[in-house]
Amino acid sequence: MLVVYGFLVLTAIGTLLLSLPISREEDGFAPLLTAMFSATSAITVTGLVVVDTASYWTTFGHVVLLVLAFIGGLGFMTAAAFLLIIVGQRIGMQSQLAIREGLGVRQLGGLTSLIRRIVVLSVSIQLIGSTLLFLRFYVFGSLWDGISLGEALWQSAFLGVSAFNNAGLVILPGEHVPGASLEAFRSDSWVLGIVASLIILGALGYLAIFEVITIKSIRRYSLETKIVLIGSISLLILGTGLLYGLERNNEDTIGDLSTMNQIGDSFFNATIARTAGFSIDDFGEHEDPTNIVFESLMFIGGASASTAGGIKLNTFALIIIATVATVRGRRNLSAFNRDIPQELGQRALVIGALATLSVGTFLILLTMVQDQPLADLQLEIFSAIGTVGVSTGVTPLLGDWGKIIVASAMFVGRFGPLTLALLMAGRETPVGYRYATERIRIG
Repeated sequence: MLVVYGFLVLTAIGTLLLSLPISREEDGFAPLLTAMFSATSAITVTGLVVVDTASYWTTFGHVVLLVLAFIGGLGFMTAAAFLLIIVGQRIGMQSQLAIREGLGVRQLGGLTSLIRRIVVLSVSIQLIGSTLLFLRFYVFGSLWDGISLGEALWQSAFLGVSAFNNAGLVILPGEHVPGASLEAFRSDSWVLGIVASLIILGALGYLAIFEVITIKSIRRYSLETKIVLIGSISLLILGTGLLYGLERNNEDTIGDLSTMNQIGDSFFNATIARTAGFSIDDFGEHEDPTNIVFESLMFIGGASASTAGGIKLNTFALIIIATVATVRGRRNLSAFNRDIPQELGQRALVIGALATLSVGTFLILLTMVQDQPLADLQLEIFSAIGTVGVSTGVTPLLGDWGKIIVASAMFVGRFGPLTLALLMAGRETPVGYRYATERIRIG
């Protein structure tokens, strides 16, 4: 629960800072619910916004949002531990155990070194991505005519950090860069390629990236890394194919593009669907089956211990493995010639079931306070639970209760699966007795 408490405190601090007049372009304090919703969206790296991020907040407000997104992507315990390391403080045993479980590693030895490597890797990737964007925005092109060096650096850094941490936030001024989110770069393969690469790396998780960098033979990868890599590639290919097939004749989205551009747009949408709330077209113009595909991908999300949301790819893979084993009548769970503990499969099923229940509960609550079409509200809840940030345009129309419900869904979606997994991992209480067995019918 240290993770949850820490993020609640950070959300409260972010809400306070964003509500101050220094954070708002207009005079006076920002409405408390607007500040709370924006802080929650940033710390949970979701990207849903009730106001235009570029024009509503000042540079100070943008910095607050960016810091929250960076910490949210890195993880509260990891960020806090790194700060303790910098100032020379000792990390307590309880904090070490929480960090270990959150990162999905077993050893306590070398944890300080691992934290340093994670932060260095995270910052390095974001610096490289931001530099490549700066080259496009200022050196080998211009984000807009007359852009200054400082503005180009700031826009590049903000987009690079937002992309890697899967935050989906942009501060591109509408008077210079028309269109919502990244619509202005729809035909810019340089920008979309960099952003998509950062999103994918962020969604893979630090440990998988470490293994890919340090281990040359695929056979020597850990089981988790194999599942993450193969699962990510499979979902990207499947998502691209489905989105292309469903939207290629839709003139309001990609129907008027060339085949290669249609495939490129479909790939980018398949990339953002699992984790990041950028958009290059209007989700309100999508076919209904397209948004159902998006909802499925958002529900799955990215890898555990990554910047992505959802129930996590690892959890989804374990659910598939457990289902296949049960259908085939096998008692053992296995993949890539490795057995998987039965309790992990049970935990994955519990997380999947509770996440489904959460989606249904939040959707019912949202329909009680909002008048928008059910399909739009459904996408909104899946986007919030999956901490993705795409919307058909419902978010700015949310009333006070709607903002509270969606903000709560973002928080539960970001920290619910992790917290539940940690709680289950620490509650293997042996029972000294057993009741008489009795079967019930199912199916």
